[in-house]
Amino acid sequence: MLSSISRRRFPALGAALIAVLATLALLSPSAPATAAEGDAATVGVATRPAGEDGRPDGRSRFTYTADPGQSVTDRVLVGNTGTARQDFTVYATDAFNAADGSFSLLATADTPTSVGAWLRFEDGSERATFSLEPNEVRLLTFTIAFPAEATPGDHVGGLVASVVEQGQQVTVDRRVATTISARVSGELQPQLSISSYDASYEGDWWNPFAGDVRLRYTVTNPGNVALAANLTSGVGTWFGIPATGLQGGSIPMLLPGSTATYEFTLGGVGQWLFLNPHTVLSPFVDSPDASQQLSVTPVNRDAITFAVPWMLLILLALAAGAFLLLRWRRRRDEARAEQWIDYMERATAAEAKELADAAGASAP
Repeated sequence: MLSSISRRRFPALGAALIAVLATLALLSPSAPATAAEGDAATVGVATRPAGEDGRPDGRSRFTYTADPGQSVTDRVLVGNTGTARQDFTVYATDAFNAADGSFSLLATADTPTSVGAWLRFEDGSERATFSLEPNEVRLLTFTIAFPAEATPGDHVGGLVASVVEQGQQVTVDRRVATTISARVSGELQPQLSISSYDASYEGDWWNPFAGDVRLRYTVTNPGNVALAANLTSGVGTWFGIPATGLQGGSIPMLLPGSTATYEFTLGGVGQWLFLNPHTVLSPFVDSPDASQQLSVTPVNRDAITFAVPWMLLILLALAAGAFLLLRWRRRRDEARAEQWIDYMERATAAEAKELADAAGASAP
């Protein structure tokens, strides 16, 4: 078991310990360090990367680049920000992407096979277990030994501090982790691909000027570099005319060999019948370490969907029906008028003939 830092054993580090405690108290989202009498104890866990002086060094993750067979040594601070004594278990594990792309770590009982399996603490153990009083902090030194057969590219995991809270009915494993991003040197293949891309239109039939195009796309990382990506999506219609403005989005880090499906909604799309949604996926390395940045080729995909303007079609059908009805009535009225004129001409001719016959009969 590793010994904790204390001012009694290391007077020269007293000021450093105070700074550590203040930093953890300020940055941790846990409950306050003290509780009023009678209040239930709260659980609080904090971890921070530390420098050689034992203080937090401003890093938000552990980032390494090493050759196969090389080892790196680093430090982490683990603090109890709760209000009662807590038993800690600190260990490393591997990361993975869930089906929706969210970044996750293996369960506590699962055995890591990548970077999580390469980490050992000073005593050679895979896990460090100890207890901390409220506001107490422990500095742990660990070493990551990259295997000689480690494959090139990114190996991602997390350094986890776990506190198991025993409840009356449920046992809660409270875990706080700091990401470990370890890149093994060699041939790097940074790339993302969109393996499927589907689009559908959703809108109210009575409003042809508003609606949404819902995109559903599956992104795969076939390379060996962990990549996040920015998205730029839009919708075109007839002759490439934009049906809506470009809209941006993003996807979180996708680990090598992982596949995830995402959804994105483009709003303000009218019912133009023919729609051509399109997306540009711009991958990048999501790391604060400038030395790990790489240039990655963007990916383009598009699809075709249809948005039938039912209200417009109904209005056109009604207008066409009204036009045809008016045209039919006009023709009917014209036919009746012609029939009346013809009748009147025949009647006039008959009357004139009768008058002429009567005049001839009365002549001497």
